[in-house]
Amino acid sequence: MRCALQNSNLVRFFAFFVLPFSIALGCALGDPTSQGAEEKKPTVEPAKHEAYTEKVTKTDVEFDMVAIPGGTYDMGSPKDEKDRGADEGPQHPVKIAPFWMGKYEVTWDEFDLFRAEEGVKKPEDNDKKLKADADAVTGPTPTYVDAHYNFGGGKQACIAITHHASMEYCYWLSKRTGKKYRLPTEAEWEWACRAGTKTAYFFGDDPKKLGDYAWFVGNSDDQPHKVGEKKPNPWGLYDILGNVSEWCLDHYQKDGYTKFPLDKPSLEPVLLPTADRQPDVVRGGSWVDEAKLCRCATRFASEKSWYKQDPQRPQSIWWLTDADFVGFRVVRAVEEQDNLKGLRSKVTLDSK
Repeated sequence: MRCALQNSNLVRFFAFFVLPFSIALGCALGDPTSQGAEEKKPTVEPAKHEAYTEKVTKTDVEFDMVAIPGGTYDMGSPKDEKDRGADEGPQHPVKIAPFWMGKYEVTWDEFDLFRAEEGVKKPEDNDKKLKADADAVTGPTPTYVDAHYNFGGGKQACIAITHHASMEYCYWLSKRTGKKYRLPTEAEWEWACRAGTKTAYFFGDDPKKLGDYAWFVGNSDDQPHKVGEKKPNPWGLYDILGNVSEWCLDHYQKDGYTKFPLDKPSLEPVLLPTADRQPDVVRGGSWVDEAKLCRCATRFASEKSWYKQDPQRPQSIWWLTDADFVGFRVVRAVEEQDNLKGLRSKVTLDSK
């Protein structure tokens, strides 16, 4: 009887004193099962929209759009991530609304249709268009080199496209289809690339696996490739890492992440592009980059050297003579955020 009572008292002591203290201590030490750790995981909301194929009327051109769910994640890289860049932090929580994103990077088949319909012989022709109609679509001037930069057209990802050119393409595509297409914000791009993961690459932290998912300097044979030849990320996006670096809508600021709160999510952040030619954001790494530059958090800033050899004066606002590793993909918001409605490139021939 006495043993039974003693055992009973021990049970009560453990239940009311030892167990709570152990739980509290575990939380304080960062127990991975604690609620605090759970809160830091990306939160992916159920998608209520569906993927679709866009067919450009009266043409053979079509492209697939993937339904990207909304949610919350930590944008940027942690301090201990290998090969981390100084502009990748601090990590800060961001909330993203649902949208669609191109399954593939924009191909020459798609961009060449824009060039055929809206291309001009000289820059002054675009000025005439805008003078007659401020809402007119402007188009690319001819390249003074091979139209596809000697890498072939068709399903190859289009390359050497300026930020201005990609934005005007989206403006044309929106008018052509009746749906609002644009470049992804930097926050949207990283959210879609990570696809609910937190690791350096969406497949983990080991760069040795990159070759299964991306064309980079280690396997590209010194050239970009047709879209969709590698494995997709978990949300069905192909070449989101590697092949060609992809324009984001945002103007680039090296210390931009320091301006976001760390204690609450920023809602759909974007640093709107300016009338300057650069710097704007490109993401994902490319066929000329090492694996470490193809991480989900890696950021690049466009620079004057990307069109250094352009002999034209003023230099083209459409083509990047020295950046045959830059392309883009399009997105479409389910419900567009107010500060992006009606947004259009402000770059002109007079832009610095």
